[in-house]
Amino acid sequence: MPRLMTYNVHRCVGVDRKLDVGRIAAVIAEYEPDIVCLQELDVGRARTGFVDQASTIAARLEMSYHFHPAMRVEAELYGDAILTHLPERLVKSGGLPTVRGVPGLEPRGVLWTAVQIGEATLNVFNTHLGLVPREQRLQAAALVGEHWLGHPDCTGPTLLTGDFNATSITRPYQTLTRKLADCQRSLGLKPSVKTFPSSFPAIRIDHCFTSPEVVVTAVTAPFSPLARMASDHLPLIVDFEIRPS
Repeated sequence: MPRLMTYNVHRCVGVDRKLDVGRIAAVIAEYEPDIVCLQELDVGRARTGFVDQASTIAARLEMSYHFHPAMRVEAELYGDAILTHLPERLVKSGGLPTVRGVPGLEPRGVLWTAVQIGEATLNVFNTHLGLVPREQRLQAAALVGEHWLGHPDCTGPTLLTGDFNATSITRPYQTLTRKLADCQRSLGLKPSVKTFPSSFPAIRIDHCFTSPEVVVTAVTAPFSPLARMASDHLPLIVDFEIRPS
């Protein structure tokens, strides 16, 4: 049964303020996911020792990876990645819309890969939405639009995951659930699995949305001492099956 993990790694800086890429890799490795969607990775940035965090984590896990820099500052990059040990190909990556005139907003992006699971090809989308509700609404609308989930090539089993910075009572969330099902709602989980903040998870902002061909069997968030310390988010783990077409 395939397993996906989505994880905001907070540029590999833990709640103890220590930068430790190996600790993030260790959290991921313990749960043996087949597909890993990471947000908030630094690549070649001075603040994190110029390390290519995406490449380093992928090498430790013996996975292939694709990284999309949502933000570029000269040679320094910051963004999201999809890692897997399964056969895969990059379909597309790009930016999401933002709002003008609000200071401090970071650019946001989305990464789309096609992962081969047995006979099935799974569309995997990884994203990290902004912090301002107006910005989130624009970004959710773009995700369900013709360039991403509504793209002619996006057919069959599909999964959208990441850090949406939005809870289940918000309009961006509702936009997305008109297109795909929230995996926690599909299972009827009560209470829901929360991931933020990692030390005392009280908010559900890391989500996984699925098309009808993807049957979710379990959703968990590891609460080990290592996972609580490694990032300000816990990883969200989704076990699933793909319905034969």
